[in-house]
Amino acid sequence: MRFRRPRTLLGLTLVALGLVTLPLLVGAGNAMLKLNDLMEQSRITVRASEDSTAENQQIDRSLTNMQRYARQYFALNRDPERREFYRGQANSLANSLNALALLEHPASVDADIAEMRTALGIVERMLADPSTTEALVEQELNEMISVAGSIDDSMRVAIASRMDQVEQDVRAAQRSLLWQAAALIPGTLILVIFFILLVGRPMRQIDRAIRELGKGDYGNRIAVSGPADIETLGRQLEWLRNRLAESTEEKNKFLRHMSHELKTPLANIREGTELLLDGSVGALERQQQEVTGILRENSVKLQRLIENLLTFSAWQAKTATLAISEFELKPVVFSVLSQHRLVISSREIKLKLDVAAIKVRADEGKIRLVLENLLSNALKFTPENGAIAIRAAMEGSDLVIEVADSGPGVATEDAPRIFEAFYQGRRPQGGPVGGTGIGLSVVHECVQAHGGTVTLVSQSSRRPSGREEPALRGAHFVVRLPLRRAEDRPKLVVSNA
Repeated sequence: MRFRRPRTLLGLTLVALGLVTLPLLVGAGNAMLKLNDLMEQSRITVRASEDSTAENQQIDRSLTNMQRYARQYFALNRDPERREFYRGQANSLANSLNALALLEHPASVDADIAEMRTALGIVERMLADPSTTEALVEQELNEMISVAGSIDDSMRVAIASRMDQVEQDVRAAQRSLLWQAAALIPGTLILVIFFILLVGRPMRQIDRAIRELGKGDYGNRIAVSGPADIETLGRQLEWLRNRLAESTEEKNKFLRHMSHELKTPLANIREGTELLLDGSVGALERQQQEVTGILRENSVKLQRLIENLLTFSAWQAKTATLAISEFELKPVVFSVLSQHRLVISSREIKLKLDVAAIKVRADEGKIRLVLENLLSNALKFTPENGAIAIRAAMEGSDLVIEVADSGPGVATEDAPRIFEAFYQGRRPQGGPVGGTGIGLSVVHECVQAHGGTVTLVSQSSRRPSGREEPALRGAHFVVRLPLRRAEDRPKLVVSNA
């Protein structure tokens, strides 16, 4: 008969409980049988001891009475009444010997019983013979008492031996039960571990699938093997993965299309504002130049937002690559600062720069995007007359870039999600228009693509102000990039964080 594997988790659980419990039940049943057997042996032995003791005591009483009545018989000149009393005790002795013969006893007791029966007949004939003296009868009765003592001793030895055997059986049963327990416990544990692994494997597959879906990784097909209901749950998760992947693809497609559609009119706006500021279409008054400058500044900001959307969309679609080149870091930092000079000057924000002359081998566009987003984030939260600190230096083989501001900082409840796409913290932002919530996500992707890390430093863990920059009380971001040769760098790592 072929064993059919349970098709549901409940069925598998019931089978597991049955198989795990079965050895324990077998062991308990075996223990009960052995205990019952030992109890029966003990009961028989105790009963035999009681019967043997009772019969031996009756034999002793009968012999004592027979000896007394025989003496009285001779003292009263062979009184017939005393002889009848003697015969009554002799019959009682014969009955006790018959009862004793039926009990379990050693072989030597049979000879003693036969000897006593023979002695009974001899004494009876001696009492019937007028020539028999009292001394001869007394001698025969004493020999019978001696034989009775021998019977009593033999029965005691036999009972003691029987008790010893029962004790040995008890100890043997204890050892047997201990060995059975020693064999059953590991076997039960093996069965438990086997079923844990059998049930745990599909549950781990489901857990891994849910974690991947939670992280936004929809590339791996979800396949769960196990009971039918667990496989059904796996198929539902696979359906959910496909739906989420389609939804994400539609969202990324929309972002790409919208971003590309916005780039063309934005380029025309920027070109027009540049022509106006250059005086190519005529000289502008001071107020007109200010308005045109505001238009150019906001067009640059809009371009940066579009680039963030395009970069984010490319990473979501896993099409982003790194264009490695060698460049000086300090000019890139000053170029990024120049794009925000109007905002910095209008809000009278103090800049604290500590940028070393470092030649970097990385993707210049991505590093520029990192600096632009970190600076834009700092400007967004820094109040008027505040301060922003930027530091870039080598620490061992790593390039460390730090950007800190004097704003309100990142709320504790927002810190774990600050690098998630489209997540905006609860702190109020500066400026009339809020951000998109993908700037720091793009920073995280760019840094991760270079094999580096970006972290938000909490105020409690900041170092003492041995150097002033960038130890401010607002948000403090630290970018750490390993400087290696381009051919030694890892391939682009795409993350959906």
